[in-house]
Amino acid sequence: MNGNIFTNLPDATSGELFQPLLERGGVRIERIVSHGQATPEGEWYDQGWDEWVLVLSGSAGLLIEGETQPRELREGDYLQLPAHCRHRVVWTAPDSPTLWLTVQWKEPTGPLP
Repeated sequence: MNGNIFTNLPDATSGELFQPLLERGGVRIERIVSHGQATPEGEWYDQGWDEWVLVLSGSAGLLIEGETQPRELREGDYLQLPAHCRHRVVWTAPDSPTLWLTVQWKEPTGPLP
């Protein structure tokens, strides 16, 4: 399997798009395209798996529960979110797509939902 992560980006102006690229042995690699989206007010992601997130292009604000200010993520910025680390996307760039690469895994190794 091969490809280019920057080509054939879908139009995400109507909604964030998630595209699994590879899933093997309890690990999933996913491409996410955002364009001005945010997690709805009052909602939080509370995932049962660890996730490593990299912004390849664009920018976003990610708020982790308990922190007072969102973390601003720009091209090349990454962070690891442990399982059940409640977080929300406060904003993504409104004028261009934000392209994310995520690696998700569950301990002990098992299938992801």
